[in-house]
Amino acid sequence: MTLNVNDLQTPALILDSGALEANLATMATLLPGERCRPHVKAHKTTSLARRQSAHGHLGFTCATPLEVIGMANAGLGHDLLLANESVDPVRLAAMALLVEQEKARITIALDSIETVNAAADAGLREALIDVEVGLPRCGVPPEGAGAIADAARTRGVSVRGVMGYEGHVVGLASHDDRTRLTEEAMALLLRAHGDVGGEIISAGGTGTYAINTWANEIQAGSYALMDTAYSALELPFVQALKVIATVVSVSPKGWAVCDVGLKSLGMDHGNPMVDGADVFFCSDEHTTILPHEGSPLKVGDRVMVTPAHIDPTVAYHDKMHLTEAGGDSIIETWAVDLRGW
Repeated sequence: MTLNVNDLQTPALILDSGALEANLATMATLLPGERCRPHVKAHKTTSLARRQSAHGHLGFTCATPLEVIGMANAGLGHDLLLANESVDPVRLAAMALLVEQEKARITIALDSIETVNAAADAGLREALIDVEVGLPRCGVPPEGAGAIADAARTRGVSVRGVMGYEGHVVGLASHDDRTRLTEEAMALLLRAHGDVGGEIISAGGTGTYAINTWANEIQAGSYALMDTAYSALELPFVQALKVIATVVSVSPKGWAVCDVGLKSLGMDHGNPMVDGADVFFCSDEHTTILPHEGSPLKVGDRVMVTPAHIDPTVAYHDKMHLTEAGGDSIIETWAVDLRGW
């Protein structure tokens, strides 16, 4: 018997196979091969990563050691970058073992003497120097990048190049502002690269994939699934993933309540969107919506919710359901198997 999205317990992730394929094909055309290093933090799903690999994107960016380990054990370890620092000896040793077993090539981000020593002590032998380019998060200031690279090489770590994430820029509504600030950020990264050397200049995201021509690989992730934040930028990618919810209460005053809320939606980029309704507010387990005139809802109806931020939304769920293109029939169910740390 064919399962339909309306047969699912809610809330549940619904992935349109046609939209997904369109997004993967578009990126493979725009940034073929090594020009894109897809970030798996956006979907945390090895089945989806295999689809990206089939489009020629063989190297991947990971946010956590668990993602690195999961990708390697899934046979997707061709060239994995842990684009975050770690000083956890257990996790670092687990990744080093995968390299030793020839299950993966693993490159780790370094931005301090402490991260250099932690990686070297664990036996990891390839790195990028993470450079702070405007986002107040990880990264060594550009003027200090060369010293970190020298320290890494002294410890037997091969430095493949630099990385720097213009995360403060990728979501800006103005294309002109994104362009100007990306150029400023990449000037800092190129300055650091001049001191560090290596063949890789890694940066970028979905919002700057076409703007950032200074990096030779782009760490885009959200393009595969999309969300309302990135859709507002008029990028050539379509919404592929939504959350299906059930209406559990309808007020005589006009609002309806569905069973999706803060515990199943990433909310840091604002409220989600609901087809045929305006979102009033979200609470722990619920979203209160105001149906559009002519679109009444009753208890038991299903609604499609479009998240504002895809990465944390996916991380709240343990599986996603792949549907036929533009339809409601479920053709596969994929485990979100890279959740956690």
